[in-house]
Amino acid sequence: MTRTRLIPLAATTALAAAGGLVTAAPAAAVTCSSPVWKAQFFANTSFSGTPKRTACDAAISENYGSGDPAGVTLPKDNFSVRWSLTRDFGSGGPFRLSAATQDGMRVYIDGVRKINLWKNVSATVRKTLDLTIPAGKHTLRVDYVAWTGNANVSFTYAPRTEAAVDTVKPLAPAPVSAAYNRDTAKTTLRWAPNKEMDLAGYRVYRRLSTTQWAKVSGSSPLTAAVFMDAPPVTGETFLYEVRAVDKAGRESAGSLDMSATTVDRTGPVAPAGLTAVTDSWWTSLRWQPVSDAAQYEVYAASAATGPFTLLSTTTFTSYGPNAPLNTLQYYRVRALDAAGNPGAYATVTGDGVDRTPPSSPTDLGSYVGADFTEVDWTLPDTDSNDRSTFRVYRSPGKSLDPATLTRVTCAEGSDESGTDGLCRDLDMPANTYVTYAVTAVDQAGNESALSAPLVVRTGDRVAPGPVAGLKATARPDGVLLSWNASGEDDVNGYWVYAGVKEADGSVRWTLDSGCAEGDSNPLAILCGDLPDGETYLYAVVAKDRWSNYLHPRDSQVPVVEGTELDVRPTATVTPDWKLGALSWSSISNSAPLVRWTCSSTALCDTVAGYRINRWNQATETYEPQHDGLLPAATRTWTDPTATKGASYFYTLQAVRADGSVAGTYAWNCVMQNRV
Repeated sequence: MTRTRLIPLAATTALAAAGGLVTAAPAAAVTCSSPVWKAQFFANTSFSGTPKRTACDAAISENYGSGDPAGVTLPKDNFSVRWSLTRDFGSGGPFRLSAATQDGMRVYIDGVRKINLWKNVSATVRKTLDLTIPAGKHTLRVDYVAWTGNANVSFTYAPRTEAAVDTVKPLAPAPVSAAYNRDTAKTTLRWAPNKEMDLAGYRVYRRLSTTQWAKVSGSSPLTAAVFMDAPPVTGETFLYEVRAVDKAGRESAGSLDMSATTVDRTGPVAPAGLTAVTDSWWTSLRWQPVSDAAQYEVYAASAATGPFTLLSTTTFTSYGPNAPLNTLQYYRVRALDAAGNPGAYATVTGDGVDRTPPSSPTDLGSYVGADFTEVDWTLPDTDSNDRSTFRVYRSPGKSLDPATLTRVTCAEGSDESGTDGLCRDLDMPANTYVTYAVTAVDQAGNESALSAPLVVRTGDRVAPGPVAGLKATARPDGVLLSWNASGEDDVNGYWVYAGVKEADGSVRWTLDSGCAEGDSNPLAILCGDLPDGETYLYAVVAKDRWSNYLHPRDSQVPVVEGTELDVRPTATVTPDWKLGALSWSSISNSAPLVRWTCSSTALCDTVAGYRINRWNQATETYEPQHDGLLPAATRTWTDPTATKGASYFYTLQAVRADGSVAGTYAWNCVMQNRV
């Protein structure tokens, strides 16, 4: 008969290390390491009492025949064996339980019965069960009873690894450590093995903080929980993570990231885009910046094979060495990083031929006279040593038209060389718009692009036409003249004339006589002094920027007659002021103001105070403007209630203590509402 696979206690450690069957000593001392089964043998079928023997068993696969297990004294019938183990199933997943027995068998997971073959049978019975075991630790228990006859028992549990069945990913490996050796420039990663039974191995990934993960552990999963990587020696910090992969091909999430900062032994890449452009007596070398460059070295040689001479070490991405004209020169540039590692060279050949046009002139301006136009400009500082000459172009209209562009012949007094230039154009069409542009031409004949265009309204000696819509409106503060804007584009203002008819019928015109402009309306002006019913003639003419204008005597100029309102008081005041000098504002756009002195001692000593009266046109009386008398020391007064757009009439009275008047003066003020 086949007996149980039990061996003496002395071999336990050796077998455990070899992965085979592990047996144990007497029950009280037996500890079986997971995933080895702990087997307990009972001389009854109820698993009661103290086990006759406890042992460690690597597998449940026994054929006792018609006898009892070896190594323990049991009856040949009516005995029992209980196997149990607790193990970590990692992420869990789908498993298959396979049982075969004669006689009875029950299988439990965490105390819950999963297989029940509990019957005295005369032949081996079998049971297969597919189920999902959750993640983590679980306890398996197999109870076996041999009642009568032959006895055999076998049980296995194994993960199902078909991709269509196993949809559970392994757990992420943990913990992970990363140790970088600067001498070998290698990173050693270590992690705890996963507990999944369907584990195929591990994959190691690496990245920079700004890049995506890339697998560095090869095409096949690693079977050991250790990996050595040789990252690029760039001085950068690399991140690592480990992922477990099962036999169904499913990959776990990444472990916690670990970092390793490498030693920097890698020079930068060669600069891209290196060009050599000759301009006059020097060559401009330019290249694209290199991301990890701390500085650049620039070399030159007269032959392609060298020897090369270091011209400069620079932190800029350009350099301008002196270069002989029309002579081949060979250049190379390389970058050095902060650790001093040199990169590869970029090379370029310069032929010394000046093909570089100067910069376009800037800051075009103009001064326009009636018979000429002067255009001036500036050459940028970058080309100030190029001794350029200039060409001036012109096209009709308000935009630069290449199809009608003509070169201007600059008249005497122009300056077409140097850093600043001026062109006096005498041949431009008058009284229209033209557009100018200027180019610079260097000594090699390279002409710049056209400057930004300058639109100019050319001059003329033709006066603007007469204005239209001239009106004169009498108001309490004067006569308001208004007119329509001129439609001509060279007008820069208007002149206003006031005229008085002479005895012979002619008109004597005076420019801006008694007229005052406002701030908001350039097409209106307020004329006249005190509105006392006088009649005037008015004319308005437009003037252009070249001082061309029509005289009011010109028959084209419209003339309008305006008669002032008469707002004078109907009451007569007899002035009798002998106290001292007076002054006041007769026409103002601010509050009416009067000042006086009191220099006549004989009269001034009798004055107790002053009274200001204002004419009320509605009541046709002079009314006091304050309570009581102003103090005798008062010498000035302002009307705080006066409003713009009216004329006011006042009397100033010096009053004695007995109420008699020592002196009276009448004055007025036109408070204009200028537009």
